[in-house]
Amino acid sequence: MEEKAIKTYTVAEAKQKLEAYCAYQERCHREVRQKLYSMGMIPLAIDDIIVHLIKNDFLNEERFARSYARGKFRIKKWGKVRIERELKARGLSGYVIEAGLEEIDENEYIDTFEMIAEKKFATIKESNHYKAKAKLANYLLYRGWEPDLVYEKINELYEE
Repeated sequence: MEEKAIKTYTVAEAKQKLEAYCAYQERCHREVRQKLYSMGMIPLAIDDIIVHLIKNDFLNEERFARSYARGKFRIKKWGKVRIERELKARGLSGYVIEAGLEEIDENEYIDTFEMIAEKKFATIKESNHYKAKAKLANYLLYRGWEPDLVYEKINELYEE
């Protein structure tokens, strides 16, 4: 059986490849580090390349957090809790996460929440009120909306 040769990269080649990788889409440090490890780079080279990317503004965690928060909110309609959890999982600091969450307009946030909750409410075909409330709550909480908002909205919808 033939072994597949692993492509090796010089530091210069890896820098060029990672510049393109970061220019295509915002990345966090952890994603870049994982990419470099998968390319077979040694830790010393990885640190050198990451410093190069930061100095040349290809890599910026605050910019990543802002872009990530905007995108997940506008496209996937995630709440702040889910966005914050995902950013923490990527190893970002509290300050950077806060900066990312600032990108979400408060009025747009509430309007989006109302729209999603009402849309989901209309699709729930459960005769048992408790089960129906639980379905709606689980759906909204999974998507990262704050529990106080969720339960307040559920009470409002099921009063009518």
